Amino acid sequence: MLTVLKPGLLTTVQDQGRAGYQRHGIVVGGAVDPFAARVANLVAGNAGGAAVLELAFIGPELRAGADLLVAVCGADFDFKVGGKEMPRDRPVAARRGEVLSFGPARAGARACLAVAGGIDVPAVLGSRSTYVRGRLGGFEGRPLVAGDVVKTGRPADWAARLWQGLINTPDRAAAWSVRPETLGRVSGGATVRAVRGPEWEHFNADAQHTVFGAEYTVTKDIDRMGMRLSGPPLRLKQPREEISSAVNVGVVQVPANGQPIVLLVGRQSVGGYARIAAVATVDLGKLAQ
Repeated sequence: MLTVLKPGLLTTVQDQGRAGYQRHGIVVGGAVDPFAARVANLVAGNAGGAAVLELAFIGPELRAGADLLVAVCGADFDFKVGGKEMPRDRPVAARRGEVLSFGPARAGARACLAVAGGIDVPAVLGSRSTYVRGRLGGFEGRPLVAGDVVKTGRPADWAARLWQGLINTPDRAAAWSVRPETLGRVSGGATVRAVRGPEWEHFNADAQHTVFGAEYTVTKDIDRMGMRLSGPPLRLKQPREEISSAVNVGVVQVPANGQPIVLLVGRQSVGGYARIAAVATVDLGKLAQ
């Protein structure tokens, strides 16, 4: 188990999401960088869909209530166990009573902390993910706060043997690692691939050229639901009212001010803004970071 000493900015339990309930208005959700969550789980000896802790921007401090094998993938957080800096993207052994601490993200936005055995919270509608707006799932349907005690599951035999092999080594970490570029980690900026959206033909030629050729900046208006971008405005050929229709993760919506909004995992199931583009699934993790 893990005891929360400091919660960080937004630390929640997440997995690969809650599929099958969008017709009832319940979002899929899950980890904002689902690939990083899967990789962290595999590194820690779990199934790829096991529950993890998602850290956002400023990480938590957690006390290990048992001997744990952990792995951190995603953004570049300063990760320490017992005050000693530890590497990311590989298995790390922690002793009972040691503190796992994370500072602010130095590059990227979110990381996933996987613990061998997974984060053991009740499944709600088939998922352990936290849906904060709906107060559903995860740890009591909310972000973690100081004093919370989060249960962890029983590690696989492979993970238990690996812990035994690592705990008395100087580095406490495996020599092997996931290649950082595999996780799409970025620093300062990146290009994400996208395809034309359903309302592509409703935008003027300048907007069609701009959306794939200009540089946009992520604004401070960002959460698990979406991110607002700032850059050259995207204009329709003529004003029009859109009928609300289905939206998915990565859809690029354009409100009346012409500044695009990219939807993330916490997005609503339908939207009424024109959809000029959609980010390719393979680059959603890069976008999230």
